[in-house]
Amino acid sequence: MKNFLKEFKDFIATGNMIELAVAVILGLVVGAAIKSFTDDILMNIIAAIFGKPDFSGLTLTIGKGVIKYGNFINALIALVITGLVLFAIVKAYNKMRKPIEVAPPGPNEIDLLIEIRDALRARS
Repeated sequence: MKNFLKEFKDFIATGNMIELAVAVILGLVVGAAIKSFTDDILMNIIAAIFGKPDFSGLTLTIGKGVIKYGNFINALIALVITGLVLFAIVKAYNKMRKPIEVAPPGPNEIDLLIEIRDALRARS
């Protein structure tokens, strides 16, 4: 049992586990922000354009069955908005992580002296 607890402590203390925990928490917070943006802002704009705050009431009746395609439209809108926000985050992250291009080093002193020597020989 002592060995099990030590292994579990080592597992929890690794950097990867901590990074995963931070990523999950950030993911939840970003997801909540995106959901709030979609529900509270974007859907109100859609309501102003189409006259409905969301599409969940849209249904199609076939015989005795009902197809609730409005919920699907709401889910698609949330998916597209989430995808766009995550794309913007990843694009900004990749831009930030790009290595700074360093100019290639110029010729050293020996190369310059050899070039001068060769130019002087060619003149003679």
